[in-house]
Amino acid sequence: MGYCSRSQAAALIREGRVAVNGRMIRDPENPVQIGRDQIEVGGSAIAELPQVYLVMNKPRGVVTTASDEKGRMTVYDLLDPTLPWLGPVGRLDKASEGLLLLTNDSEWAAKITDPASHLDKTYHVQVDRVADDGLLAKITRGATVDGDRLRVKAARVLRRGEKHSWLEVILDEGKNRHIRRLLEALDVQVLRLVRVAVGPLALGDLTKGAVRALAVREKEAVDRALLG
Repeated sequence: MGYCSRSQAAALIREGRVAVNGRMIRDPENPVQIGRDQIEVGGSAIAELPQVYLVMNKPRGVVTTASDEKGRMTVYDLLDPTLPWLGPVGRLDKASEGLLLLTNDSEWAAKITDPASHLDKTYHVQVDRVADDGLLAKITRGATVDGDRLRVKAARVLRRGEKHSWLEVILDEGKNRHIRRLLEALDVQVLRLVRVAVGPLALGDLTKGAVRALAVREKEAVDRALLG
């Protein structure tokens, strides 16, 4: 219904703050029929909100969280405060930048982040060395780090400098700090990491810190990609 995230909803239900048709519910798996059942939170009825889909070019140094105990700038500081609740679709860590989707359509967000969807996420990664075919083979082969098997779908060199390289890395799954942890295991330092595409949706020329609405045709293209 776009009121809050799934985890926040589960917490509200378990705390006894949610009623369905006047009866308190404490089981987050309790079925309801949207549009027919009346749902209340804290005694106030809630209605299904219009679905919002946004694209952000997250700057480096901004954290992907609603609030930060260290007082750091968050992605929500870049949003119009009059917008309804929105949740990030996946994460970009503080040092990473680029394409970040935000929506109040939690079902759609879950499909994008579900490893079973195998939706490609494309990153441009600057590393601290001149990459060769041997390094690309190691990245593609992957490594086990802290019990996680980290692999990539594809890796190629975009350009080489005298001391550094830019790589394009494609994931069709995503574990916490996936690319950074994999490259660290290969003794490669990540200098910059930019997500440039999610499925068919490209970051394009959206400026750092800017936010725009996802076009209908872009949403439809992502939906088609999710269907495989």
